[in-house]
Amino acid sequence: MNRIFSALLMLALLAAGPAAAQNHSLHGITEQANPPSPYSGMETRIVKALSDEQIADLEGGRGMGLALAAELNGYPGPTHVLELAEALTLTSKQAARTRELVGQMKAETIPLGKRLITEEAELDRLFAERMITTTRLTEMVRSIAEVRGALRAAHLRYHLDMVQLLDPEQVRRYSQLRGYAGGAK
Repeated sequence: MNRIFSALLMLALLAAGPAAAQNHSLHGITEQANPPSPYSGMETRIVKALSDEQIADLEGGRGMGLALAAELNGYPGPTHVLELAEALTLTSKQAARTRELVGQMKAETIPLGKRLITEEAELDRLFAERMITTTRLTEMVRSIAEVRGALRAAHLRYHLDMVQLLDPEQVRRYSQLRGYAGGAK
């Protein structure tokens, strides 16, 4: 009986030894293979889904890249046109109209940006307080998407207005000044 017990014990130790060693080395590898998340630190944000820079841009009516489809395809943005007014040799009429467009754009996009911040903060709060439901989640995400879509459409629309105001040479020069390869189409 002792011999059988000793043999079983020896087999158990032999079987467990490599598994234990493998588990230990895997544990060490796992720790090394899992560096901190790229999201590490974002948990301290006021609105988790938005950086401080994004919040400032939304509150300031800045585009945040929402109009890249226009910008990178030869449809200048009004704010950047004003920044480049001298280099583009804007006429006084063009400059005045561009200032009007910038004012209109900001009047439209700042409230949308603030609404987006508010809605993202509400979604964040519902998750933080463990109050979110599937129904509320669907409603909130749909609403956020609608606001973001309206904000993007507004920014894109002002690029359409600008391309109508500038002559083709100014549009080409704008693309060149902004550093876009190939210039305007």
